[in-house]
Amino acid sequence: MNQPAIPTQPTTLGAHVRAHLVLGLPLIGSHVAQMAIGLTDTVMLGWYDVEALAGLVLANSMFIVLFLFGSGFAFAVMPLVAAAAEADDQTRVRRVTRMGLWISAGFALAVVPIFWFSGPLLEAAGQNPDLAANAQTYLRIQGWSIIPALTVMVLKSYLSALERTRVQLFVTVGAALANVGFDYALIFGNLGLPELGIRGAAIASLGVQLISVTVLAIYALRSFPEHTLWVRIWRPDWEAFGEVARMGWHVGVTTLAEVGLFSATSLLVGLLGTVPLAAHGIALQITSFTFMVPLGLSNAATVRAGRAFGRRDGESLRQGGKAAFLMGVGWALIAMVLFLTLPELLIGGFIDPDEPLRDEILAMGRLLLAMAALFQLADSTQVIAVALLRGMQDTRVPMWIAAASYWLVGASMSYLIGIVAGVGAVGVWLGLVAGLGTAAVFLVIRFRRNAALVTAD
Repeated sequence: MNQPAIPTQPTTLGAHVRAHLVLGLPLIGSHVAQMAIGLTDTVMLGWYDVEALAGLVLANSMFIVLFLFGSGFAFAVMPLVAAAAEADDQTRVRRVTRMGLWISAGFALAVVPIFWFSGPLLEAAGQNPDLAANAQTYLRIQGWSIIPALTVMVLKSYLSALERTRVQLFVTVGAALANVGFDYALIFGNLGLPELGIRGAAIASLGVQLISVTVLAIYALRSFPEHTLWVRIWRPDWEAFGEVARMGWHVGVTTLAEVGLFSATSLLVGLLGTVPLAAHGIALQITSFTFMVPLGLSNAATVRAGRAFGRRDGESLRQGGKAAFLMGVGWALIAMVLFLTLPELLIGGFIDPDEPLRDEILAMGRLLLAMAALFQLADSTQVIAVALLRGMQDTRVPMWIAAASYWLVGASMSYLIGIVAGVGAVGVWLGLVAGLGTAAVFLVIRFRRNAALVTAD
């Protein structure tokens, strides 16, 4: 699973593109495989019992918010390790990674009680008591997986920064396949195991995370013994702790602001009825899948920018940024063509052919995919811009740009155009595009400004 070294200082735009692809393609595959894990749980519990599926959806809505926020501390490790590795500062690599593990574990332990008592919390939020009870049953088992899951995120950031991304693809694909087997055996009671339903899905998720963290930890130990990550890991390093915590807080809030915008648009479309909400959900599923490409490219951009920033190479920052934007926009254009020319093919697979509302959902879905074409361009640009800035260890101002763009512009315009002006779901998506587009413009401007200030030593 060793990955060939890539040039640390590409000299042409084409070389920068190749460097990003070597790092980014395995990460794209890893993100797709991670999506497959969630899809497997959804499909298999849907086959088992609709109420169990509803409980899973409710449980995941709580889990994902806390997990994504906690992942901010893991993402902070990536640019810090990349810059340290470029400077050949192995001690700093170890310090930053260890404190990333510390903070992630501490955060995970702090939120486990929320999962344990999730039933009453969900009921207090107005959820059906039976569904809340199902969600709590799931979270009292699966909630513990946030500890290995966040550890996995730290190790993935550490390995990505050291340009070892293929191992992540292999591990995630292996985890996805293992999850299929675990779900099949534990949910339905196959292979001589008891039928556990939603508890089986929770045990499967926990087992997959434990396997993943074990494999990645062993790989990290054997591939980089000089970092001695696990030797005296209990010793605190408060300077590195504070650095990771500050950057991780900024990244976590930025992520929550974006996730919150999507949740808000779902609530707004829910006010419009069943057909718009169904079409909205399908369109989001499709765009979430295509988003895995710019997301993987953005991870690679963080690493490449982190290394260029570590050696104060402004030219590489600018050229690498240009390469990342070109690839992101190029993929967005491909996705736009697919959305505009094949809407029925993309949407139809999500709808039962005998569904009475099929034609109405398809008609609405076609309009939303047209909006998604614009959305894809804005989203690809903003995620790569924020990743480049993260590589330059610039996270505080981007956090405020993102929060203001997503909520002051995006959420408010979604409400005003979609609900107040009566445009409907299409208006809600126009607001979504406006928010992401605003973020993209200001984040790109900030990246260009910051890259221009970096000069080679």
